[in-house]
Amino acid sequence: MIQTLPLALPAMLVDLHRIDLTALYSKGWGVQACDVAAAPNGDVYALYRVYRYFYGVADGEHAPATANFGYRIITRYSADGEVLASALCCSERPGETASAVVDGGDMTLCVLPNGTLAISSLADNTTLVTPDLSRVIATYDSKDHRPFKEFTPGDGFATAISVTPSGRLLCTVAEYGVWKYGSPITNLVGVADGALTATSKPVIEALASLDPEPARHSDVDVRAHVAHQGAPVGPANRPRPALTELVAGEDRLSGWHDSRLGRPVPLADDLFVVPVYARTFRSGSRGQPFVFALVNDHGEMTGRLHGMHESRDSPFTGFCFNLAADPHRRHAFHLNRYGLYAWNKAGMLRAKLDTETKTFKPLTHFTLTACSPAGDLLLVHNKQHLILRIPAPDDLTGLPAAVEEALRAYARQRTALKKQWAPVNWHWTQTSAPVHRL
Repeated sequence: MIQTLPLALPAMLVDLHRIDLTALYSKGWGVQACDVAAAPNGDVYALYRVYRYFYGVADGEHAPATANFGYRIITRYSADGEVLASALCCSERPGETASAVVDGGDMTLCVLPNGTLAISSLADNTTLVTPDLSRVIATYDSKDHRPFKEFTPGDGFATAISVTPSGRLLCTVAEYGVWKYGSPITNLVGVADGALTATSKPVIEALASLDPEPARHSDVDVRAHVAHQGAPVGPANRPRPALTELVAGEDRLSGWHDSRLGRPVPLADDLFVVPVYARTFRSGSRGQPFVFALVNDHGEMTGRLHGMHESRDSPFTGFCFNLAADPHRRHAFHLNRYGLYAWNKAGMLRAKLDTETKTFKPLTHFTLTACSPAGDLLLVHNKQHLILRIPAPDDLTGLPAAVEEALRAYARQRTALKKQWAPVNWHWTQTSAPVHRL
């Protein structure tokens, strides 16, 4: 079923801070989508950020209309598209009660096999929240590791999590000293076969790495729950060859130094798509190498997703680095400024929806976030703050027709939502659903 869902701002938050919804984002405020995830029962969760920062305003300023603030908002939607609840967390407002959700960069969502919502962030911070968003049930905090400061290791889990059809957890893990930087950077891909609960966390078996020899990684950075060949991952025990070593000959400029690991997605229970992107330049990065590697659960790179040109199909334009996958039908998807791409399990490109055509040009305004367990593509409109749910066909040759119909339905459903919600500058305000503070 095609659906259009609003990224709603709680009315109490708009009133509390007297947010001027008519103001341009250049005035110092904004709403940014972070991630969307779907549960097997059809529920959808969206994570997004609202913030305001006025230059020259003191941190202690408390006037509602001028004080700086920032929140992460999580909203839950029913399978029918109704807003069921929202939650506020990770407040950036001075003096605000500390959030129970562990904050960090690149925050992502995952619905675990038991229905619990996992919120993960860099570096290896994972928070478990009840499905109704009413309370935090566990936190795994890796603690802040910075150069020239004493570091006491925490109890982290993963930087990002995805679930395979049988319930395995596909994880990324950060390490300290990657590419000689003095901060944790996502560097490992692994699989956990046990359950992540409030009382225990499973061992993540590392399958692949980015930097084969993190320069500043030491014994203090070794974590018991991240293993390789039966022992914790450390300087001398890690997956080799690294992905960057396997593809080093493809980059004349950097040898993949300063490359970065994207969020992997499961193409099957035992096969994963692991994206690797070469370094990003300030002057522009279109044409830089990237690889969507196929890695099995033995850590072997068995192939890649084929058919994209480094320049003509570059994900670096607009920094469109997300992948999504439907492991039940074994399809992988990627959306960037040049098109929507779809592959089969063998890595062969089966469809490209070219955004230079009139029909699919609207896709340039969307970001692909995930596939639902039912195989629906979940996209977010970057300016209109709407989620578009597109049922993908079993046969990828039918994808163009499915997306074309979804874009037409989006226009109709958006019009209906405007009559129902009366948004201001594409900002949607909800008053009926409960709002929790986590």
